[in-house]
Amino acid sequence: MDAIQQHMLDTYRAAQLSEPAPPPPGRHDRAVLRDLYRYWLTHPPTPAAGDLSSPSGA
Repeated sequence: MDAIQQHMLDTYRAAQLSEPAPPPPGRHDRAVLRDLYRYWLTHPPTPAAGDLSSPSGA
């Protein structure tokens, strides 16, 4: 099932339950990627304890 089909199913279910329709797929993609990038800038990944690619792992 692709995103459009899932959205159609979710919209149908929401209508049956008298709930608001979900946002269309991809609507918030840009905001999510921007937030992940900002998080990565402020919390850079640290190498794992057993990572051989780190300078202290040799």
